[in-house]
Amino acid sequence: MAKRGAEEDPETQALKGGERPVADNGVGAGEQFEDEFEDEYESEDEVLEAGVDGRPDEEREAEEKASGAMDIDRETFIPGRHKLDAGQTLAPDLSTYEMLHTLEPTWPCLSFDIVRDSLGDNRKSYPATVYAVAGTQAARGRERENQIMVMKLSGLSRNDQAGNIDSDDEDDDEVDNTDPILETKSIPLTSTTNRIRAHQSPQPSSSTPATTLTASMQESGDVLIHDVTLYLTSFDTPGYQVPTTASKTLSTIRAHKKNEGYALDWSPLAPAGRLLTGDTAGSIFATSRTEGGGFVTDTTAYTGHTSSIEELQWSPNERNVFASASSDGTVRIWDARSKSRKHAISVKVSESDANVLSWSHQTPHLLASGHDDGTWSVWDLRQWKSPDTAAKSKPVAHFDFHKEQITSLEWHPADDSIVSVCAGDSTLTLWDLAVELDDEESRYTADVKDVPPQLLFVHFMEGVKEAHWHPQMLGSVMATGGSGFGVFKTISV
Repeated sequence: MAKRGAEEDPETQALKGGERPVADNGVGAGEQFEDEFEDEYESEDEVLEAGVDGRPDEEREAEEKASGAMDIDRETFIPGRHKLDAGQTLAPDLSTYEMLHTLEPTWPCLSFDIVRDSLGDNRKSYPATVYAVAGTQAARGRERENQIMVMKLSGLSRNDQAGNIDSDDEDDDEVDNTDPILETKSIPLTSTTNRIRAHQSPQPSSSTPATTLTASMQESGDVLIHDVTLYLTSFDTPGYQVPTTASKTLSTIRAHKKNEGYALDWSPLAPAGRLLTGDTAGSIFATSRTEGGGFVTDTTAYTGHTSSIEELQWSPNERNVFASASSDGTVRIWDARSKSRKHAISVKVSESDANVLSWSHQTPHLLASGHDDGTWSVWDLRQWKSPDTAAKSKPVAHFDFHKEQITSLEWHPADDSIVSVCAGDSTLTLWDLAVELDDEESRYTADVKDVPPQLLFVHFMEGVKEAHWHPQMLGSVMATGGSGFGVFKTISV
């Protein structure tokens, strides 16, 4: 994963034609006076087809072309494909966003994770609230200003210009047009956070908040585990003071030595906490929480990749199965119980680096992989039942729309056909894989060349690195990039 990395577009002005010349030579035979209540008049014998300057369009355009006039560029602007001219900037079409907010912290963040809350599932009311954790990337020479940010984003109001809002909805939400608020609590660090993930243990009782842990992979090679429960509690408890001891690290994983990494995942099927971490040397380590609350790391690594581990994902339905993606271009499937610590399946998914993975939680046999050449693919794991069949398998879907490296992708939490994709071209795209293209149909989308029909939405975000669907606000996306955080919901999903 690479580290370091508006106003409205100027609209084309319509040409203004001059006044239509009218000769002041009286009224000839067979003609009539102009009706003062009509915009135009015509003779009984002839009807003039006039363009913007009083002449037929064909005649005027031919003359302009002959004189070397510049043709108007009617090509659809696609972020990541086309470049802006000097002085131009991109602005979002607000009619396509149900919600759109940006928030800028002191330092940009390479990675973040959304934290589940107690505000309810499937909520659609506004203003919305999001809880999250993130790790900063301070400037070189100022590493001691790094921190883990525990965040509450509130006052996220609905955009009243959205195209899918009817008049009744607008009336209901008039009082909700508030300014967004970003509240943060910080845990000081001395190194950049490459990847951070949150894990929640079940609530012991309805009156006790769920224990929320974070694991953060540091540029130094250490993996730090913190308990951020009290920080989250402080946001909604007036007068609550977080004790100074709360910032203490629960555990530090040093198995990677000085090898930094970007691969990190908590198991969704281990309530106490089970963690996988991978580094640039190609090693994967497993860490589990004990009954006493401590953490134990198995120092025997899972090995087999010949290059950096870029992504790790636990299976959503098999407790001891996980997948890995590496810059060696392969995706591998592992059985965590294997005494040999070797993979069971290996598939070459790209001639470039395999940067990211996402395992569908709705349809567990679907796995998506994103690559350094800008392509991404969807694989049917039912074709990976043996090493031989896996080696011959082909993706069930493959897209090469993006022309820069894929930095993040994630399945929608409740729809197994919707995927979000982030790329190095500063775009975040939303896709609907349920859309199929018949042979007889045009391969163009809305007459735009080389745009797959499965592409639902293109969101521009400078230096976007990572995005996640909110699990309790379906259709809402949060992303991080060089310009800060963005939270949005489109009318498409």
